Amino acid sequence: MGTFGKATGALLSPAPWVPQRGLWGLMLLLSVAVYGSHAPLLTLCKVDGTIPFSSSSVVVLIELTKLVLSLFFLLTWDRQLLGVAVSWHHVVPFALSALLYAANNNLVVHMQLFMDPSTYQVLSNLKIVSTALLYSLFLRQRLCMRKWLALFLLMAAGVSYSLGGLQDPQDSSSPSRMQLHITLVGLLLISVYCLISGLSAVYTEAILKTQALPLSLQNLFLYFFGVLLNLIGHFWSSTERGFLEGFSSWVLVIVVSQALNGLIMSVVMKHSSNITRLFVISCSILVNAILSVMLFNLQLTLLFFIAVLCIGLAVHLYYGVT
Repeated sequence: MGTFGKATGALLSPAPWVPQRGLWGLMLLLSVAVYGSHAPLLTLCKVDGTIPFSSSSVVVLIELTKLVLSLFFLLTWDRQLLGVAVSWHHVVPFALSALLYAANNNLVVHMQLFMDPSTYQVLSNLKIVSTALLYSLFLRQRLCMRKWLALFLLMAAGVSYSLGGLQDPQDSSSPSRMQLHITLVGLLLISVYCLISGLSAVYTEAILKTQALPLSLQNLFLYFFGVLLNLIGHFWSSTERGFLEGFSSWVLVIVVSQALNGLIMSVVMKHSSNITRLFVISCSILVNAILSVMLFNLQLTLLFFIAVLCIGLAVHLYYGVT
């Protein structure tokens, strides 16, 4: 923990709020549902096969919604802290966290110029390993071989599902015939992406846990910088679309659900760990598959069931074996 420094004791919160077991399970299930429904919701937003809105404006609205909700929770649960002075030592670390997240979001868009979407889906699973390595290194959380095996099974599940866990019955091509393509620059960018993805998550977890501040106030700092940086990025990018052009009710669902999920993940990182977050993301494969079958008449393949088996074994190895 000493790597990132500790917060001063100038601002101490009351006894920290920790979610009860039932509420904790409900939040994790909701997060799995949000992660799994994101891609199907984006598909429902498409008009003539294309996304009709600016993705950067959606990110700004998500960050703004998280900021407003954090302020609401602060006014509701931690109002007694409003008159307490906050040192810049508490605030500045969140600027770097927001910068890392913003850089990663932009990198996702640009690096796909150097690879096909299928390759990105497959190789992006490497961020599971990078996150676990950085978690173990910087937070000094030693993982035994059994837990490392569980994390590699999570990665295998993601790769298996990405390679063809779902198939369009109208498409005669087989998942096994999928052609993957990536350039040397693409390999470099996907490596940087996985590194920044793990670093941003682990760094944020370290800040949340080492500062003696209520989570709602920490979220306020983080999402203030998130709104600021993403607004700069939005107006910096050359887009001819209006800020709200192409928005629909499905976009509103995406904004609200992603904002709630961001707040849930901050609770996970504050009171659990990024490893829990990785399991949540992996389990969302199940929701994604179910919605894809129901909404778009896609078919499950053998690779999907291999992915489910890997996830089940991973959960058992990491949490179920004593």
